[in-house]
Amino acid sequence: MSRAGVAWSGRLRRPGLLMALGLLWPVLTVQAGGPSGERAPPEVTVINGCHLWPYARCPGADLRHASLAGKDLRGADFTGAHLARADLRSANLAGARLDGADLTAVRAYALNAPGASLRQARLVGAHLEMARLFRADFSGADLTAANLEAAKLNFVWFVGARLVDADLQEAKFNAANLKGARLDGAMLRYTIFPDAVMDDCSGCPEGW
Repeated sequence: MSRAGVAWSGRLRRPGLLMALGLLWPVLTVQAGGPSGERAPPEVTVINGCHLWPYARCPGADLRHASLAGKDLRGADFTGAHLARADLRSANLAGARLDGADLTAVRAYALNAPGASLRQARLVGAHLEMARLFRADFSGADLTAANLEAAKLNFVWFVGARLVDADLQEAKFNAANLKGARLDGAMLRYTIFPDAVMDDCSGCPEGW
């Protein structure tokens, strides 16, 4: 190719390169957090003085009827908090502390709360369908008439817990501790209890 041909070819390629960079610039700007390189701060919800973010410290907080669906609240301290009828659908409460909290009729479909502590908590009529509660501690909790349909309860502690008239259909109590628990009147259709501890459990099925 002649020098003139090379020069003409370069002129053709340069506009194409500039056009490609022009198309990519908005993407690069967004990924870098804008022209200054700064990222927008995450949105934080504040309810009654409680800043709702991971590892929040809100013992005793009044969060009744609060809309917390999809919130990342891992490691938060809600000891003794009032969460009756709050919306916790698909929220993340992994490792959170809710000992003695009131979660009456809470809406918590598909809640993610592995390792959470809910000792002596009140969950009467709570909606926990499809919840993932691996290794959570519900010792002494009141889950009367709660719905735990298809919940994953592997290694969960229900020592002395009350699950009277609860909906436990298709729930999986793999290696769960139900010592001294009460399941009288609970719906156990397709519920499984492999390797579960059932000493002194009232209403627990036999043959596991």
